[in-house]
Amino acid sequence: MATDQAKYSLNFWLLTLGLAVTKILFTLRPEINLFTEEAHYWLWSRKMAWHYYSKPPLVAVLNLLSTSLMGHTEIAVRLNAILSGIGVAWITFLFGSYLYSKKVGFWSAAVIQGMPFWWLASTFHVTDSSLTFFWILTIYFSYRAIKEEKKGWWVAAGIATAAGLMAKLVMALIYPALFLFLFYNKKWNSQQVNFLIFFSISSLGLVPLVIWNWQNHFDTFKHLAALAGADGIDLKHFEITDAVNRFIIYSNEQLAIISLLLLPSWLGMIYFILRKKNAVLAFLVAPGISAFLLFACLSLIDKVNINWPAFAYCGFAIALGKWMELQTKSWNVISKWGIFLSIGLPVIFLLPDFAKMKSNKHFRIKEQKVIVRLLGHRNLAERIDYLKDSLAIREEFIFSDSYHTASELSFYLSGHPQTYVLNMGSRKNQFDLWNGMEKFIGQQNTGIFVSWNFDSMEGRAIFQQLIHEESFLSTYHGIPRRAVKIQIWKNLLEYRPNIPSSY
Repeated sequence: MATDQAKYSLNFWLLTLGLAVTKILFTLRPEINLFTEEAHYWLWSRKMAWHYYSKPPLVAVLNLLSTSLMGHTEIAVRLNAILSGIGVAWITFLFGSYLYSKKVGFWSAAVIQGMPFWWLASTFHVTDSSLTFFWILTIYFSYRAIKEEKKGWWVAAGIATAAGLMAKLVMALIYPALFLFLFYNKKWNSQQVNFLIFFSISSLGLVPLVIWNWQNHFDTFKHLAALAGADGIDLKHFEITDAVNRFIIYSNEQLAIISLLLLPSWLGMIYFILRKKNAVLAFLVAPGISAFLLFACLSLIDKVNINWPAFAYCGFAIALGKWMELQTKSWNVISKWGIFLSIGLPVIFLLPDFAKMKSNKHFRIKEQKVIVRLLGHRNLAERIDYLKDSLAIREEFIFSDSYHTASELSFYLSGHPQTYVLNMGSRKNQFDLWNGMEKFIGQQNTGIFVSWNFDSMEGRAIFQQLIHEESFLSTYHGIPRRAVKIQIWKNLLEYRPNIPSSY
């Protein structure tokens, strides 16, 4: 029996580390660049602060640590996501093993590593990467705290929650989830003091938010309110059909992000939980269902991004792992094939084309559409570096209408220069809070304007002379991408950026 349990531990590590190697190989593919949000968060790490316009500081702190050790490379940035993914899978394995057995722990970890939201958070270093890890870690610690009634586990859960709050503020959903479970399980009276200790410790994670927003006109709260639709609700023009369509799209996206290949098993698991009314299974799935319902309500008001509730679905994997153990052989075969395909297909997609399986032009066209935000940034930076050298440009500053483009250029241009954003009418972003191009007025500098969206600056920046202009077209395996405009100007005379009124 002990040997059998050790086998599941070995299998877990073989699977998990094998998938980590897959993501490292994907990152090392020469045509794959940083995701635009990854580059933006990397740029934050070059300007450390208590908090940032849209997110807490943890993503920047992790980038600072990894790039300090490994240099400013894609793998240094992505390693944070890969390690977070290993952590999520490991805690899932530990949790399933603690609740049931290492067999259930293994299949739980296999399930979560087949869920598309895990692939995204563990491949690209975004705020969901560390959020998902600290969420499942808090769920694990808090369950042990409730079951074993030990203060130490509540302290550990508080520390994990504080870290999660410094990853993304939606971590605060853990409070109502635990509060309601304590009442459901009739544990509130015996655990309320410990819960308050947990709450007090975890609240330290909000200190950076309070400090920064006090100094910056509470911009983060205004931004979050805007994302929730608070600045765009117009009951007079509210269309029920639009709301229903948004809800349907949202629901379909959530099914996709937990894997449609496992849909029969998900339905079977939900039916089983409703029929059995098991407290442990309720603890595992209730946070995810609550997050789904919360954002479902928001979808009736405005569009909800597919990743917003996904971090809370971790417990689903353990519930499904236990459900699989109790099923007939046929159901197990269906579930295991769903897991195998959910893991295998992303692996084939991510790995370099060793066997020339993906060289078909039609496949490449579809692949390009999927990973379009990962392509062409290095090529664009190399073209700008070439133009700077050939035109003997010195003392230049690079700017774009998009914070995505500006961030990518800062990462890929030689020397990693500070780049700037000329706001042409977009909502507020972090660049609007940093020093802008106004300092270059009348300084005889050279400005390089780069844009995927505009052919001119529309009078928002006026220079003395245009030196060079071109449309640069990068390719992906011979397939052309959208052209980007490059303009090189001499001597900034006037600077009239849009002052954003939306958050």
